[in-house]
Parts: sequence; structure tokens; C-alpha cells
Amino acid sequence: MLELSILGFLAEQPLHGYELKERIKALSGHVRPVSDGALYPAITRLVTAGKLDQHTEDGASAAPRRVLSLTETGRADLLERLRHPRQTEITDHVRFNTVLAFLRHLPDRREQADVLRRRLDFLQTPASFFYRDGEPVRAEETQDLFRQGMLRVARATGAAEREWLTEAIAQLDQAS
Repeated sequence: MLELSILGFLAEQPLHGYELKERIKALSGHVRPVSDGALYPAITRLVTAGKLDQHTEDGASAAPRRVLSLTETGRADLLERLRHPRQTEITDHVRFNTVLAFLRHLPDRREQADVLRRRLDFLQTPASFFYRDGEPVRAEETQDLFRQGMLRVARATGAAEREWLTEAIAQLDQAS
């Protein structure tokens, strides 16, 4: 997801490393913080693979900064990642939000809708944080106040997301 975030933010504009880190942190940092030890090796991998270009610019009041930009190879990789997200990028809420943050870069509305349909299909499957005899436990079936809270919040969040996904898919289908 770190590489997707890097490619996605650089598709919007060239950035230097610190700006890129701050944007990634704003997107998912409270849930999955990004460290310099993860960010800069990922940038190096993408530069080595020809997906990013880098050049040095004078800093406003600091030392020269390394500015990163997306290459055509990087843009093609970004679009492929958005077109065909891995299953964990569909099922994990934080990872899916990262895909969602950059899905607008995918120019084909049908392909955008296909990604949303995958998420909606996943959300239609009954699930729970807790199971009894292989069956999902519902909020009404537990006496634990705190687990009941988790399950009720998850249900409400899931319902809101399914409603939005259904509306968005209809809008994308109508436009294509």
C-alpha cells in the first residue's frame, strides 16, 4: 500500500520526500504510520524500477531538496494497481481506502465501477469479529457490552459503505 500511496500522490503533482510522507501520514498514518525506514527504501525501489524520477531543487530556507515525480512507467503501474487491486486491498478497510483515494486516476468509469463492485460483493458476505460454532455472532447475540458496541458500530459503518457503493456504482454505470 505504501507504493500505491507514493504512486498515487505523485500522479497528482511532483513532491519532495517530506511532503510525500506528510500526505501518506494524513491518509493512513493514524492507523498504519509510515516510517522513514519504510518510505525511503520504497522510493529507492520505485526510482530503480524506472517508475519515479528525481531531481534536486533549491530549498526555500533549507538545503536542496530531492523532488520526486511519476514517470510514464510509474503511471502505467499505478493504473494497473488500481484496475486490479489484490484481494487484501478489497477486504481490508484501510487498504481499500488507499485504493479509493486514487481511483479517480483510472480513466475508465467501468473499471472504477468494477473495483467498487468487488468491495460491495465482499461487504455483502455476512461476517463478524466473533464466531460461535462457525457462524458469525451478531450484536444482539452477545451479552458483552464492549463486543456489542464493536458489532453495532461495524454494522452501521458497513451499511453506510454499502449504500454509498451502490450509489457510486449506479452513477458510474450511468456515465459510461
